[in-house]
Amino acid sequence: MDAITGEIAFMATAAGKAFFILLEPTRLMYLAAGCIMGLVLGIVPGIGGLAGTAMLLPFTFNMDPYAAFALLLGLGSTVATGDPIPAVLFGVPGGAGSAATVLDGFPMAKKGEAGRALSASYMSSLMGGIFGACLLAVSIPILRPVMLFLGSPELLAFAVLGISMVAILSGNAPLRGIAAGCFGIMIAMIGTDPQSGTLRWTFDSLYLWDGLPLTPLLLGIFALPELCDLLITRTAISKVIDNSSIYKGQWQGMKDCFSHWWLIMRCSWIGGGIGAIPGMGASVIDWLAYGHALKSEKGANRTFGTGDVRGVIASESANNAKEGGALVPTIAFGVPGSASMAILLGAFLIHGLVPGPDMLHKNLDITYSMVWSVALANVLGAGMCYAFSPQFARLATLRFSLICPAVMGIIYIGAFEATRQWGDLYALLFFGLVGWFMKQFKWPRPPLILGAVLGDTIERYMFISVERYGISWFARPVVAILFIVAIIGLTRPLLQDIKYHGGVKKMATNFQAPTFHPTQLFTIFMIAVVGSMVTIATQWDFSAKIVPLVVGTAALTALAFSLLNDMCRKPEVAVGDLSEQTIHDIEKRIGVAEGTGSGKMDEKLHMDITSDTAHLPISVVAKRAARFFGYLVAFMGVMAVIGLVPTAALFVVVFMRYENRERWPLVISYAIVLVFAVSFVFDNVMSIPWPPTLISQWFPALKFLPSI
Repeated sequence: MDAITGEIAFMATAAGKAFFILLEPTRLMYLAAGCIMGLVLGIVPGIGGLAGTAMLLPFTFNMDPYAAFALLLGLGSTVATGDPIPAVLFGVPGGAGSAATVLDGFPMAKKGEAGRALSASYMSSLMGGIFGACLLAVSIPILRPVMLFLGSPELLAFAVLGISMVAILSGNAPLRGIAAGCFGIMIAMIGTDPQSGTLRWTFDSLYLWDGLPLTPLLLGIFALPELCDLLITRTAISKVIDNSSIYKGQWQGMKDCFSHWWLIMRCSWIGGGIGAIPGMGASVIDWLAYGHALKSEKGANRTFGTGDVRGVIASESANNAKEGGALVPTIAFGVPGSASMAILLGAFLIHGLVPGPDMLHKNLDITYSMVWSVALANVLGAGMCYAFSPQFARLATLRFSLICPAVMGIIYIGAFEATRQWGDLYALLFFGLVGWFMKQFKWPRPPLILGAVLGDTIERYMFISVERYGISWFARPVVAILFIVAIIGLTRPLLQDIKYHGGVKKMATNFQAPTFHPTQLFTIFMIAVVGSMVTIATQWDFSAKIVPLVVGTAALTALAFSLLNDMCRKPEVAVGDLSEQTIHDIEKRIGVAEGTGSGKMDEKLHMDITSDTAHLPISVVAKRAARFFGYLVAFMGVMAVIGLVPTAALFVVVFMRYENRERWPLVISYAIVLVFAVSFVFDNVMSIPWPPTLISQWFPALKFLPSI
């Protein structure tokens, strides 16, 4: 007992010492500087904290460890706080960890609730971040034996559990969701097979040898379709809102967080816990938290995806809690919990620190300074965001001709930052087109991203588990439990569909002669794409093709049944044609009323942002969409000749004058400000190497100009 008391006293003394050391003005200044840079990087789509952490690392050479980690963790902790700003205002995820925020945050902005959505994201980020810091403070000594127990089978089971979320994130289209998730897994396996060295689906492109980067995929699937619909509808994102509604929304967003404090606690546990598992990645945490909220919150199956503040709260609280969780294996074992933590290990080496037992005893005050840095960074970051939130909220009321040029230019820069090759931009264009069609035809996009994030993890840990343990790893208790939960999650929509139709026999008779509709063309396209990938995979070595063939066959099966349903299934009775009591009785029978059903009775249940173009004729939608993607192709073509920054200026002029006849003074000043901002931030501060251009080959003397 005395030993435990002494240990607690020792930890409390170290924590107090670290707190007062961090309050020294110079160290607080470094922490605030890191917070400001983190917020800026979070707001810019696609850049993320990884580039910022790498950029700041050389500046920490002459700092003491407390100041160095305050600067680096200040940046890393607040990137996630800034991520939801573009996600809410423009439907453009600031980073992979805020993709789920788009599903409810952007619809809230469309309804004039941008202030409320932003406030809820800030406060939930603050609460989640502080929870992650607390988790770090108390869990390092406790979790060491637990983390040593986790092997590749358990990590594989966690990944399989994550991929089972595709059924939850598919809304009322589980077959399409499973097909999209499998397609995402196949995308994750593009590149060199680690087992045999086989080049899988690289199509003789050196760019694809190391796999397809997540950033252009994410921006293409989620960001470009929103800009395209903005051009098609030719309106502002939301109606004009006055100051009183903004401040009222801010207050309401804060109240929402305190009203749903238990949801924040649960999702913070998910964020901190999954963040502490090396290899899982931040890209999946927000989806797991969102899926958990969708299953556990009352009535969520009706309102999530349409502008429910709980969707924002769930995603952002988990997203910020992950930073504290990722520090646990980094400090305790020297195993980075995320990519940015790998760079943070460089700071350990720079300052002569060795992760492991020393960080829990001899250097415990430095460890607790990291805890305080994460906690204070979240407070500072949320405070800064609240200070500028009214200005951010007003961005949603700008005309489409003012939003599209700047956002599109930044998206191109963010996508190019992935590997800094032209392939990033081609991938952005291709997946932008795929994402727009998925949105138009009500295909859920979240399962595709989830599959792309977890696909490589599943394959890697499966081979490691088989090589190490044979088949005996199936009998490990944690693995068995997680697999059972995953199977239940994947099969639940099918079982509830059978229950809804009154059994397998009645469901089998609910078919008619095939009917064709143009929306089925996208399903046929997906069958052709996946079928081609499966055909190519049959020629590879066994170890390289086994997983792609299994996943591809599952995708083709789901696609075939989805097409059969669309063509041959009798139309369901419209919800509006049923009495309220009948709806309640059926929902109660299948479990919808308790928030556990598949949502078959609610056609609004679509776990994605619905398109706002339904009120327009198809010909108008097609013509304007073609013009939008024509802009993208032209942008890339001109950029190949004269460079990105001059192209952005030219695009501003052409777009604003042709699309909305904006005044020349506004057009010219807009172009000048954009060029100056992009050149200063990305060329001078971040020193991003721009794509090579033809004009630099023709006129070598022009290479000193930005982006040329």
